[in-house]
Amino acid sequence: MTRRVTGYAAEVTVSDGQRFASLGGVAVQNRRLVLLWLRRQALRLANGHGLPLVAEPVRLSTGDVRPVRFHGSHAPEELRHWATHGPHQDHAIRALEAGFPALFTVSDPAVGLSLTLAGWRGRPAERWSPATNRS
Repeated sequence: MTRRVTGYAAEVTVSDGQRFASLGGVAVQNRRLVLLWLRRQALRLANGHGLPLVAEPVRLSTGDVRPVRFHGSHAPEELRHWATHGPHQDHAIRALEAGFPALFTVSDPAVGLSLTLAGWRGRPAERWSPATNRS
């Protein structure tokens, strides 16, 4: 019997290479809302280090991730570029449509951290990993 998965999840994590921590996540009904939430988080982190953004046309009933302070890296520009560049968004939505995760990672070498935006089909507790998403 095949289990039908409904819904999508997204999460933003930070890692130092040995440990990781979740900055926040969301469970939503469809892949477009996953992408909308990930884009919002990328822009929040890039533009204001947690400062509020202007009102958006679509409001999600979910919270935003905790802010991150970047130290002398290009991470904010990379996040902004990912969130606003059409081909990156097209690639992410196609990955979600095909049942693969949408992943984007930026690094801050000044402090040895990497930040990952991830979206996948399933529930938040079903974090994406190669071992859990085999056909």
